[in-house]
Amino acid sequence: MAKRAVIRLQLDVAAKQQLDKLCDRRGMTQIAVLSRLVKWFGRQDEVVQASVLNLLSDDALGDLANVLIDRLHDTDKPSEPARAAQ
Repeated sequence: MAKRAVIRLQLDVAAKQQLDKLCDRRGMTQIAVLSRLVKWFGRQDEVVQASVLNLLSDDALGDLANVLIDRLHDTDKPSEPARAAQ
């Protein structure tokens, strides 16, 4: 059996209502949703984490958006075609 850690989470009413709607819409338990979110968040780099936590200024967010767009653009470039054997 997998080991688990149990934590207590305090949410404001609006956040709880959003969580309830999300769980209903996805047919998932609150534990499943929150566990997946925490795992995903923990795998993100520090810049993404800071952005999600609203720790960056508007100027920094603008710069971050440009960097992320450039990264996406770079990963979407097709690789150079292999040269045909002559």
